[in-house]
Amino acid sequence: MTQIAIIRHGTTAWNKAGKLQGHSDIPLDEEGKLQAARLGQRLTAETWDLLYSSHLLRARQTAAIIAAETGIPEVIQDNRLGEAGGGLIEGTTEEERVKQWGEAWKTMDLGMESNEAIRSRGLAFIHELLAENAGKNILLVSHGSFIRQLLSVLVPDMPVTAMKNTSVTRLQFDQDTWNCALFNCVSHLE
Repeated sequence: MTQIAIIRHGTTAWNKAGKLQGHSDIPLDEEGKLQAARLGQRLTAETWDLLYSSHLLRARQTAAIIAAETGIPEVIQDNRLGEAGGGLIEGTTEEERVKQWGEAWKTMDLGMESNEAIRSRGLAFIHELLAENAGKNILLVSHGSFIRQLLSVLVPDMPVTAMKNTSVTRLQFDQDTWNCALFNCVSHLE
């Protein structure tokens, strides 16, 4: 059985301001660093073989803190774990989007990455990961929209809600079947 724990990065100033981050390279804020450290401490109770991260700064910082806490020697970056591209809406709040493009902004071509493109790159990553690392315990640090899109394909019957910062979602892959053993858990913050 292969076990994959998918982690959303820690908080950023843009998270708190309600701004869509997308591909914008925003760093963790102090709270986000603390969240990542607490998660890293939680993960020391388990054995993890590999740690992958999105190439974006907020995910890389989260992964580096987890690596330091757990003693995992290397963080492997992969662009396919990056957040959904937001196009023209990056750096804006919902209120700003409605003001600039109207209530129907979600239906406009504003350069946002499609759900299909996100799922395609996510599945390509997962298939490669499983082929090369069957039976291992693997941590992935990524982003909310990316994680939701990936879960919608891997565990389609599971309702997926907004992902909390530094939440852990644990998937198990055994005999061609995905099982979600833990979803959106932030017990390390409580």
